[in-house]
Amino acid sequence: MAAERSALGELLRPIRARVRLAVAAQAISSVAAVVPFIAVAELGRVLLENGPDRTRQAWTLTAVAAGALLVRLIFLLAAGALTHFADGELALDIRRRLVRRLGEVPMSWFSGHNSGTVKKIVQDDVAAMHHLVAHSVLELTSAVVLPVTALIYLFWVDWKMTLVTIAPLVIGLSLYSVTMAGMGKHLPEYDRAMGRINGSAVEFVQGIAVVKTFGQAKRAHGRYASAASDFADFFLGWVKSTLISKTAAEIVLSPIAVLATVLGGGAWFVTRGWLAAADLLPFALLGVGLTAPILALFYASYELRFAKEAAARVTEVLDTAPLPVVDSPKLPSGNAVRFAEVSCSYDGETEVLSGIDLELPVGTVTALVGPSGSGKSTLATLLPRFQDVTGGAVSVGGVDIREMAPQELYRRVAFVFQDVRLAQDSIAANIRMARPDASEFEVHTAARTARIHDEILALPRGYDSVIGDDARLSGGQAQRLSIARALLADAPIIVLDEAAAYVDPQSEAEVQDALSALTGAKTVLMIAHRLATVVEADQIVVLDNGAIAERGTHTELLAAEGRYARMWRAHENAGGWRNRQMERTGA
Repeated sequence: MAAERSALGELLRPIRARVRLAVAAQAISSVAAVVPFIAVAELGRVLLENGPDRTRQAWTLTAVAAGALLVRLIFLLAAGALTHFADGELALDIRRRLVRRLGEVPMSWFSGHNSGTVKKIVQDDVAAMHHLVAHSVLELTSAVVLPVTALIYLFWVDWKMTLVTIAPLVIGLSLYSVTMAGMGKHLPEYDRAMGRINGSAVEFVQGIAVVKTFGQAKRAHGRYASAASDFADFFLGWVKSTLISKTAAEIVLSPIAVLATVLGGGAWFVTRGWLAAADLLPFALLGVGLTAPILALFYASYELRFAKEAAARVTEVLDTAPLPVVDSPKLPSGNAVRFAEVSCSYDGETEVLSGIDLELPVGTVTALVGPSGSGKSTLATLLPRFQDVTGGAVSVGGVDIREMAPQELYRRVAFVFQDVRLAQDSIAANIRMARPDASEFEVHTAARTARIHDEILALPRGYDSVIGDDARLSGGQAQRLSIARALLADAPIIVLDEAAAYVDPQSEAEVQDALSALTGAKTVLMIAHRLATVVEADQIVVLDNGAIAERGTHTELLAAEGRYARMWRAHENAGGWRNRQMERTGA
């Protein structure tokens, strides 16, 4: 809890002065809000007592009430304006910092945080702090100042009757404390459940084309339904555990219950001669109004709890260590790539790669093959520095990539993966991502070379069509668009996850043509899922359990009769089986 308070305080530091000023304005507004009720109560007493200066006193009290209403309005507007402007600035600053930090953290960070979790932090958690800054702080101020001001006046009128008036408040607060007691225990589970719902919903929508293609829509939807059902069960259990105490608290604090207490106690006091009849009026007017701020206090405390939890999650992201960048970067001499005794671990304990010693001569194609989980993707992503090695070094042109400026590294290394990510922006902007200053001619040339130009022109607004709005691309089209982006970057080193592995035959031919244009005369490191695509590679590296098991050309590895040869025979057998199936079906 202390860490959460510290996180929230640190995030609010830039706007703290304005929030304090807003709290002061809200306090003045809250005091002014009580004054008209006091004036009305005093006016009733003046009129009932029938004193000699009754008329003058009545007009004075009326003027005081009107002036207090004006003061309340002015300071209320000032407080709201201060917090909303401060909140807008805070939300913008936090989201900018989050996006900047998310752009700096290792890509391996995202393997432990799904898109739903990231969305919740950037959108929902920042919104939770919006409610705190723009609304809850002022509501908490009013919830404290209003009843305190009213009680000071009521104690001045009659302290014994004031004790009767606040009896429902004491009982109601005790019942609410029971309701709040389990909140600290339930909030973390609430956040985890919401994260699961967000993640499953986002992943279901993003993968809808794939799951429908393979007839798994019901199963994929089932994961979301299961997450939603788990959340409903948890939330219903939480509500049931607080239902009795919360209901009893709201009944006790209801205006009817408080009014009944005031009138019953007041009647008893008046008949016993302990209270003048005229003095009962302030309690009837102000006593009923004490409950609303108390209820607001509890609801605002909920918002405060949520904001503290949200601030802790936001701070955790902001405190995530970025990939380190050297102050004096080195410039490589050439583009030869070397993995020198490389090891890598995601958790600092279990090694995914170990003892990788590999050279990629300039202008050659190196293919990584091996069973699933052998470390192919991890090895390939080390070159564009999606994560850092835990041992050894990856170098380009004789310089450790950790000692290069990120801009220099990405000027030399481009990548095309199966899982294409496109921004919700225009087609042209997506192609220009690597080179924002590229001319229209250069963009069109890259698209032509990637075999996607004609299909872009067929879109409603051509290159100005926006992904997700008036541009909905197939898997093959998205792949060729990402290849156009890599072509425009014109990097001398290409990291390639076999981009045509899971597209239809027609798209596969077009993607392969685009890849040929991309990789010509480049240094290529490719992950191979189908062995037929690596026959012409300059060297084939067979990975197994994170280590190099074999290396050589296709011919050399077949002659060695090792792992690769067995994989090749399995590949040929699978191909023969597919051909026989096509012959039987007449395809």
